[in-house]
Amino acid sequence: MDIENREPEYNLFNFEEGMFQTTFTKKFLNRKPYVVPDPKKVYAFIPGTIIKVFVKEKHRVKKGDPLLTFQAMKMNNILTSPIDGRIKKISVKPGDTFPKSQVLVEFS
Repeated sequence: MDIENREPEYNLFNFEEGMFQTTFTKKFLNRKPYVVPDPKKVYAFIPGTIIKVFVKEKHRVKKGDPLLTFQAMKMNNILTSPIDGRIKKISVKPGDTFPKSQVLVEFS
């Protein structure tokens, strides 16, 4: 059977408390599934270059304390701690470049 004459494959889709039968596009089937971000990891929200790291592993920090400074789009940005906690791992050092979504700092 050629592709043009093939019956569409219908799938159940839950949307706003209702179930619907629909076909999925290739783009939809090949998408990356959503993963809930780990609150104990600080991810890069834009790519950049590390200028200075203010903390060390095993240091205790409070919410709002500066963790590091990075340069992105010709601007220096200070990344602050989103939670109170102890630093488990620092994945970058001054001079490192990083892409969007890379883990920069982990809390224990």
